[in-house]
Amino acid sequence: MITKNILKQPKSIVEVSITVPWSDLQSKWDETLQKLSADLEISGFRKGQAPLPMVEQNLGSKLQDEFLKTVMPQFLVESLQGSTIVPIDYPKYQLVSFAKGADLSFKAQITEKPEIKIGDYKTIKAVKPAVKIITDEDVNKLVDDLFKRWKAKSSYAKASADKQSPDQSGQSPQAEGSMSFNQPQPVTQPSGDIPDDNFAKAVGALSLTDLKTKIKADLENEAKYNNELDYEEAILQEVEKITIVELPDILVDDELNRMLVSLQRRVADMGLLLEDYLKGQNKTLESLKAEWKVQAEKNVRMELGLSEVAKSEKVDVTDIDVQAEIDKIQDAKMKAQFEAQEPRLHLKHSLRQIKTLDLLKTLVKTA
Repeated sequence: MITKNILKQPKSIVEVSITVPWSDLQSKWDETLQKLSADLEISGFRKGQAPLPMVEQNLGSKLQDEFLKTVMPQFLVESLQGSTIVPIDYPKYQLVSFAKGADLSFKAQITEKPEIKIGDYKTIKAVKPAVKIITDEDVNKLVDDLFKRWKAKSSYAKASADKQSPDQSGQSPQAEGSMSFNQPQPVTQPSGDIPDDNFAKAVGALSLTDLKTKIKADLENEAKYNNELDYEEAILQEVEKITIVELPDILVDDELNRMLVSLQRRVADMGLLLEDYLKGQNKTLESLKAEWKVQAEKNVRMELGLSEVAKSEKVDVTDIDVQAEIDKIQDAKMKAQFEAQEPRLHLKHSLRQIKTLDLLKTLVKTA
């Protein structure tokens, strides 16, 4: 029979000390030995046919390492059965003592799901900002920017076409004896210095008026979308304020890493390396993470608070809901990632958080 001692420490760290008698270990030792012997080749014997005592001697420390790697997680799970501890990270093991024929003594350190207390979320108030009014000036500015890019692109295309046009002898300027299949293509030229119907048609609209109408509709939809995001952020900030939790370091570190990955993507879109970007900002990874830590803690508290609301309101997402969301994905490669269990669990959690936020929007009073 195993003996255990569970010691809870600050920031949701749990240290579990476990001792297992040899009588509970011998059969598992023999199973590990038998498993490893099947792939071992010893001179004078067929593969997997050598006597077990010889195999055991030949394996040396490898047998014990494989044995411990198998049994320590098993006995940790057994030790936590009946407790309220829910691990949120991978255990860190420390061997205290073990030898064949003797008891196994080891420690395991884990981070458990922290205790979360949330205030009365049904009484929180959030300010919903007014939707930005899209003016003719906004539309004209975007049309002008689009026209300038189109004009520059058209001029570049014409210059490229001119380089490929036939010379005075009627032959394309290319190496003697070579053959080119890249024939010059017709180039649509800017019709003037200001946007007109010809420009509008070139970019896919029926007319300049039609182009402006479509751009205004797009800007209005974008404004409504951003307005909703701002409102949701305001609600989440109120949830964060009424969430009381001692944050585990691992959750804050994970959030900092997520923020860093997001920055890397933005920097890559700018055609820069993160290292060069940081040098330009006169910062290091360490200083950046230190600068972000307060926001990372708020993000984690916000996430945990929203999860607690979901638990209180019994918000549920079924496997059918998850599959329906996966079915919407058009990219086959991206869709295939959700064949694994872990991405499906992450998606299920995200859908639950979204569903909870939608519920909160019906409960929160608009200030």
